[in-house]
Amino acid sequence: MADNDLAKTRERVLSLRREIEKHNYYYHVLDQPLIDDAKFDQLMSDLQQLEEEYPELKDPDSPTRRVGGEPLSAFESLEHKVPMLGLDNAFNEEGLLDFAARINRLSRVDRVDYFCELKIDGLAVSLQYEGGLLKHGLTRGDGYSGEDITQNLRTIRQIPLKLPENLSLEVRGEVYISKKDFEKLNRQREEEGLMVFANPRNAAAGSVRQLDPRLAAKRPLKLFLYGLGQHSLSLSTQEELLCYLEKMQLPVNPNRTICSGIEEVQDYCRLWQGKKHKLPYEIDGVVVKVNSLILQKELGFTARSPRWAIAYKYPPEEKMTRVVDIEVNIGRTGAITPVALLDPVSLSGTTVKRASLHNEDLVAEKGIMIGDTVVVHKAGEIIPEVLKVVKEKRTGREKEFIMPHKCPSCSSETVRLSGEAARRCLNPSCPAQLVEKLIHFASRRAMDIEGMGPAVAELVYKSELVRDVGDLYYLTADKLIALPRMAEKSAENLVQSIANSKNNPLRRLVFGLGIRFVGEKAARLIAERFGTLDLLKEAQEEELTAIEEIGPKISEAVIHFFNKPETDRVLEKLRAAGVNFTEPIGNEEVSEDLAGKTFVFSGALSSYTREEAAEIVEERGGRVSSSVSKKIDYLVAGDEPGSKLEKARQLGVKVISENEFEALL
Repeated sequence: MADNDLAKTRERVLSLRREIEKHNYYYHVLDQPLIDDAKFDQLMSDLQQLEEEYPELKDPDSPTRRVGGEPLSAFESLEHKVPMLGLDNAFNEEGLLDFAARINRLSRVDRVDYFCELKIDGLAVSLQYEGGLLKHGLTRGDGYSGEDITQNLRTIRQIPLKLPENLSLEVRGEVYISKKDFEKLNRQREEEGLMVFANPRNAAAGSVRQLDPRLAAKRPLKLFLYGLGQHSLSLSTQEELLCYLEKMQLPVNPNRTICSGIEEVQDYCRLWQGKKHKLPYEIDGVVVKVNSLILQKELGFTARSPRWAIAYKYPPEEKMTRVVDIEVNIGRTGAITPVALLDPVSLSGTTVKRASLHNEDLVAEKGIMIGDTVVVHKAGEIIPEVLKVVKEKRTGREKEFIMPHKCPSCSSETVRLSGEAARRCLNPSCPAQLVEKLIHFASRRAMDIEGMGPAVAELVYKSELVRDVGDLYYLTADKLIALPRMAEKSAENLVQSIANSKNNPLRRLVFGLGIRFVGEKAARLIAERFGTLDLLKEAQEEELTAIEEIGPKISEAVIHFFNKPETDRVLEKLRAAGVNFTEPIGNEEVSEDLAGKTFVFSGALSSYTREEAAEIVEERGGRVSSSVSKKIDYLVAGDEPGSKLEKARQLGVKVISENEFEALL
């Protein structure tokens, strides 16, 4: 190819890249698309074709390279060039007044201008640009170092891979998922039999920390930026800072204002408390900052937060509604749980129609009757809960709730065992219990059968393909495809996931069988002691109670479980299917290199759940504590670790990152 032709092609490629990034900005940041999707797709196709024909023109910062690369085995930990600290919280207006009084005292200024912006309920991240190009993207981590999630952040089309100016700076913000996208994502996961996310923040955090960027690219992630880390800009106010970020075509929340004095701040906080549910995304408060950057610098930082900023957190929303009826649910252990059916009420952005009442004692304690007006809120902003009865609104037509003495699912007599709050159905063939047992058996912490969620478990049971957990291993793709709403690919993936679960160690099988009182830790201790399921079946009470932390209650439940005829039938199906029945005795394959060491985990980990990390420590002879003291050897700091980190530093406890924890292993 002639040099002249190559130069023309290079100019065409550069022009396409500029045009695509312009449309990304107008569509994803300004929400003002200039062209339709078909025309945008054609631009991308033209660019991809030219880059394939002329490999020498490929560029890692091309819009076509937002998603690519192999999955990572783990995230690398990188230091923040400027500490990325959290904020102190104010939970009421008195807290705001105290904050303002401190600012006035420290600054010796009577009236301060404050910059107020909405507090997005997402995951804090930083973006590092060098020469105008996106170099790194990190989580907050412990504030001093975070995980390198660059590949995943590149998939967010609001983030420019190249700034309009050749700057080197670090910008900080919050990754989130909108309410609408969250509902759509959960509907898709439910249809695929996957576990749904509890809230948009969890969904965003889990998506950003996927080791495979191709999975992150499928999640509807968005971003608002609100501040700077290391930079060399000459700016005088927080408002000027955000205007500059907008000029750099970075996504900034338009809902922000400058308040003269703390009284205006209070008004602004009240305004958005009333309007927050009209927003397309979740917020949990307002961030209040001193507007002057010069004054911010003078006020400085404490060990864990800036003195010049505070987060005003909204209290959980409470609403009144009516208890239309009370029905009961049956769990996998036969526990019967009363559930209040409510007049639909909008609460923290969702419509609430049901709330668990836990057990008959709680119903009696709160005096809840059918027809009562009650106050509800979301515990932890997630789980609907009845707080109290508004007795003055009673009309005399309310009806007392009586727990059923016959199981609604199988009509067996229900009993309340001595010392227990729950009433139970003890019929092992109860249909409602069997579906719950399938869900538990397939759960991530048990046999980890991806695709066997609640909807699919109920479907295979009602279709009579599965009557107990043993039947799972005889499902075929052909049988599953014949079921309503079951796609061919989903069926094949589920069958493969079931096959993979055969190789799990005995501990997971013991936990998955759902023996009463046997949690993950007890299942591990028992599996390690006996080594095979056949030996465990023959275990005597004294052998079980000889295991440290296994008492008479657990040993009695284990013996009772293995003495039931239906247990033998299930185990024979599992054995014939080739499910692993063994565990290395004494866990010989794992060293005891953590013996005598005590760990505390704080913040979100990327490679493990807290339970999985604790299990690893205990397998290696260590122990895990939930609180920080001088007796702790290590605090493992994940993402956004909270107050435990500060206490550990004060007490001189060694703080390590997740990568350092893995190095210990």
